Amino acid sequence: MADHEVIVPPGQEKSYERFHFAPAVKTGNTVYVSGVIGLGADGSVPTEASDEFTNAFDQLSATLEAAGASLADVVELTSFHVDMAATLRDFIRAKDEAVAEPYPAWTAIGCTELAFPGARAEVKATAVLTDR
Repeated sequence: MADHEVIVPPGQEKSYERFHFAPAVKTGNTVYVSGVIGLGADGSVPTEASDEFTNAFDQLSATLEAAGASLADVVELTSFHVDMAATLRDFIRAKDEAVAEPYPAWTAIGCTELAFPGARAEVKATAVLTDR
């Protein structure tokens, strides 16, 4: 049996059951967070890209918290962008408001679409817990 813990933050149980993926998995001192899209409270993509990206980092933070981690523990970010040239500045602003130094490694990838229609970006992360 694998030595890992599936992390399902409150409110994401239906997604776990319906789509068969863990929002995060913790193994040892490492937390792997699945891609997060910044949906609004009503479950739709916000009109403004900046709101969508802020929501994504808020949701990433909440998932990390459910695993006993925080954005300060993130060592790697990967983001996927639809129409990256048009929204990357807004994404960077949201990232910089959420993530402080020392900054994690980050890869931004352009793509044609994401799993949620209308979403502009998705962000996944790897965090490493250290003694605090």
